Amino acid sequence: MEEQLNATDYFDFDHPAIQNFSQQVTGNTAAEKAISIYYLVRDEIVYNPYTLQDGLPSLKASYCFQKNQAYCIPKAALMVALCRLHGIPARLGLADVINHLSTPALVEWLGTDYFALHGYAEIWLNQGWVKVTPVFDRALCEKFNVAPLEFDGKHDAILHSATKDGRQHMEYVKYHGCFDDMPIELIQKTASEAYPKFADLFNQNRVSAH
Repeated sequence: MEEQLNATDYFDFDHPAIQNFSQQVTGNTAAEKAISIYYLVRDEIVYNPYTLQDGLPSLKASYCFQKNQAYCIPKAALMVALCRLHGIPARLGLADVINHLSTPALVEWLGTDYFALHGYAEIWLNQGWVKVTPVFDRALCEKFNVAPLEFDGKHDAILHSATKDGRQHMEYVKYHGCFDDMPIELIQKTASEAYPKFADLFNQNRVSAH
């Protein structure tokens, strides 16, 4: 599983900000460390979908520390990077979803209510791959009356299909699979199709390591 342990340009755990953040990780076993990483990424990095406008550089794990906020892909990338740094094989998962709690302002800004390439992490624990979604921070969940997504180090942690009061929340439409590095070509193609107004931001050359 060497490829799921390496640093890359996008899972850049050699970046000083990630190295510093990593010092907060606690636990002795892989599962304990993964749980600690999950809650650090979920709650210390605020979810902000509007950071999508920063284009290709925003896909990097280290991007999360520019303003301590990011959208789903860089947050998932940060969890992947931190897991790899601590010796836990990890990779990026991507799925298309419909978030039924999206605000009208966000839908208008994106030009669609279809969220292509929602990012999550897959990590190797207990001889199997576990899906983990460290995306929506606790404060945001409380605002929308959604139970914060918990992770026990054993079972998949995917976003809730309904709110605490029964309203429809997250609908998974299509899984694209998992990737050992950021699938730039797939993201560029999908951005052009799903988010035409942002296509030019992603249709550029790869970013450098730092």
